[in-house]
Amino acid sequence: MTVRTIAEAKAQAKALRATLAAEGTIVGHAKALELVAHQNGARNWNTLSAQLAKAAPTRFHLHQRVRGHYLGMAFEGEITAITSSSSGHSVSIRFDQPVDTVTFKGFTNMRRVARGVVDDSGHSAEKTSNGMPNLMISGA
Repeated sequence: MTVRTIAEAKAQAKALRATLAAEGTIVGHAKALELVAHQNGARNWNTLSAQLAKAAPTRFHLHQRVRGHYLGMAFEGEITAITSSSSGHSVSIRFDQPVDTVTFKGFTNMRRVARGVVDDSGHSAEKTSNGMPNLMISGA
């Protein structure tokens, strides 16, 4: 079990407390943080916290300006929600201008927000029918 961010470590501590409480063992938040630190090979919470703080910052963050393509259409916008995990970054992006996600001339579907999971390169695993990632983002 390896955490990459302080937020992930704190989330693990919260989940650990809930699991232990459900089994009848009450553990304080500080103790749960210490247990998570030990599970991740650190001497204590302060050591783990310092190690995670020194780690390379994540590529994407809340309120970051981004540009890219959503379903093949170019956009610029802002990340309004993000959750990072080992499987990638689950992001919600609010576009500056609505994006028409349909290429057929007789129909439109204007979108102001897109949600998806992207890897560290900014590409989603899901692909459109032409093989391109559904969502591709980079810093603006």
